[in-house]
Amino acid sequence: MGPPDVVGIGVQKAGTTWWHSLLARHPDVYAHPGIHKERHFFARFYAGGLQDADVAAYHRWFPRPPGKLTGEWTPDYLCQDWVPAQLHRAAPDAKLLVILRDPVERYRSGLQHDLEYRGRLSPASAMEAFRRGLYADDLARYEAVWGRDRLLVLQYERCRDDPANELARTLRFLGLDDTWRPDDLAARVNRTARADGVVLSEARRRDLAEAYAPDLARLATAHPELDLDRWPATQLASSAG
Repeated sequence: MGPPDVVGIGVQKAGTTWWHSLLARHPDVYAHPGIHKERHFFARFYAGGLQDADVAAYHRWFPRPPGKLTGEWTPDYLCQDWVPAQLHRAAPDAKLLVILRDPVERYRSGLQHDLEYRGRLSPASAMEAFRRGLYADDLARYEAVWGRDRLLVLQYERCRDDPANELARTLRFLGLDDTWRPDDLAARVNRTARADGVVLSEARRRDLAEAYAPDLARLATAHPELDLDRWPATQLASSAG
């Protein structure tokens, strides 16, 4: 047992369960079959108070055979501002993964998630869904603590359209054999792209894209490796401008 080697920090409704399941099957990775990918360990420390005993308790969540990598993926970590410093204290040598998704589609899917799991929607649901799509400042907060080289930023759309190359990128970042592929790589079982239930009007999509435009501009500057033209939100924001 010990600190995790890799921690996924976001984002909700961006294919993280699928991507985590691929990594978990790599021969040099261990995922305990009885432990969910999401620990949510730091959620209760929003007022601070993380102690050495808590760090030791966090480490006990990560048993693994010698020579294997292990970790977790909690999508809430990216938008919880207190987590970067606490996670760094608990796992200073971990590498971080994040998958981003078009923020307007992530918003719609976030509402769908709330509808399915809470049974209703509310203004609070919409506020939370919008907040989770503001990526630039959240990433900057992690980079200030961890440095850019310890964080790999992926895009859901690229992972969906070219999973072999994006998986290879991920494995290289983790120091694993990047030639490995699962036999069923293309046959993902993932509900991320479901479009039923919550439908956004075109006017609402335009309003959201315009609201996200400043964040997208900062994200494009900070992470030029991202292909934001893949995101309809970018196109809508440009047309609105």
